[in-house]
Amino acid sequence: MTEPPDRRLLLVHAHPDDESINNGATMARYAAEGAHVTLVTCTLGERGEVIPPELAHLTGAALGQHRRRELAAAMAGLGVHDVRLLGGAGRYSDSGMMGLPDNDDPACFWQADVDEAAAHLVEVIREVRPQVLVTYDDNGGYGHPDHIQAHRVAMRAVELSAEAGVPVPKVYWNRVPRPVVEESFEQLRKDLPGTPFTKAAEVDDVPGVVPEERITTEIDGTAHSGAKAAAMRAHATQITVAGPYFVLSNELAQPILTTEYYELVRGERGPGPRETDLFAGLEEAS
Repeated sequence: MTEPPDRRLLLVHAHPDDESINNGATMARYAAEGAHVTLVTCTLGERGEVIPPELAHLTGAALGQHRRRELAAAMAGLGVHDVRLLGGAGRYSDSGMMGLPDNDDPACFWQADVDEAAAHLVEVIREVRPQVLVTYDDNGGYGHPDHIQAHRVAMRAVELSAEAGVPVPKVYWNRVPRPVVEESFEQLRKDLPGTPFTKAAEVDDVPGVVPEERITTEIDGTAHSGAKAAAMRAHATQITVAGPYFVLSNELAQPILTTEYYELVRGERGPGPRETDLFAGLEEAS
C-alpha cells in the first residue's frame, strides 16, 4: 500500500478563480514537491459577472457548471487533483456582492448555518488530516459575503476538528504586504500603455493588504509563475490575463504576484524572521 504524502495542505476558497489568484503559485509548488494539496470551494460562483461577450449568456446554474469546468482545467494545470465542493455540488450557492438582495436567498452561502457548513469541512479534515490550512481573514480579504463566510466556516471547522481529536497544526490567512503591492503597482503604471488594459486598480483594491510586519510567511513561486498565469487564464469567464497582469470584470489592471504571502494565525511559527515554507517547524507526519 502506498503511504500518504507526509505534507498535506488544505485550502478553503469561496468561488472558482479565488484559489488561482491568491494561491496558484503556492499550490503548484507544493503539488510539484509531492505534497497532497486539497482545495475546497464553497460555491460555484453562479452570480459572478462574465467578461467575454460570447459567454455573457451564462447565468445561474449554467454559469456555475461552466465555472466548475474552468476550475477543473485550472487545477489540472497546477497539478492539484483533490478538488472538493463544500457539502457536494450545489449545496451552497453564490451570495452575490455585499448588500444586494441576493444575500437573502436561503440557498446562498451567506445564509448557511456556520456549524452545519463547518461540519462538511470537518469531514474533509478528518479524511485528509492536513497539517496546514489556508483561508481568508475575518473580512474575507475584501468584504465579499462568501469570502467572509468561508473564513467563518474554515475557522469553525478547525475548532470542531480539534475537539474531535483531529487538530490542524497550522492555519494561515492570505495576505499581501503593502510595500510589495505599492512597488508592483508602480511598475504596472509604467507598463500599462503596452498592455491591452487602460486603467490600473488602486493598492487598496487588492484583497488582504496589510503592513509588512503582519506577514509571517512568504512562498516563492517564481518557478511556477507560468502555471499560475495559465490557471488564472483557465477561469476565462472571470479573468483576463495579459503578461504579468490581469483584470477582473471591473477592467482594472492588477499585477499577478508569484511570491505569495501569508499570516500565521494558529500554530507554532517556524524559525527565521519570516517563514519560507508553510510546513516550517512541523514534525514529520506520522
